[in-house]
Amino acid sequence: MSAHISIPMYQRAVPQRYRLTGKRCKSCGKINFPPKAVCKYCLQGASFEDVRLSGKGAVYSYTVIAGGGAPPEFETEARCKGSYPVLIVELEEGPRVITQMVNPPKEGIAIGMPVQAVFRKIYEEEGVIRYGFKFSPA
Repeated sequence: MSAHISIPMYQRAVPQRYRLTGKRCKSCGKINFPPKAVCKYCLQGASFEDVRLSGKGAVYSYTVIAGGGAPPEFETEARCKGSYPVLIVELEEGPRVITQMVNPPKEGIAIGMPVQAVFRKIYEEEGVIRYGFKFSPA
């Protein structure tokens, strides 16, 4: 079973998925991404301002999904590509994001390696192509 995301729920997340828009907490100044109703850092109320993230960051950690380990929504990609890398990227602005990597370097991925967000197809569900950001070497 996949982690089903309904079309309305997906549409509500377009700002973060298409534009990397986070929310800066007016209490502590930290950026929440993906946006939350309550700041995950100071646990204070819901006073935020939108902030557009640069999409630049560094590899914080990574793994390679292979051999049937892909979630159901990524099975087609896994069959076509074989294994594929998944990263935790620490963005320049502070938040960390989990993402797939495109065009991994032949010499391999390294912790601290600079990466840049690129807009790509993520997967297709219910006849709708889901787009968002993946990361490539900077």
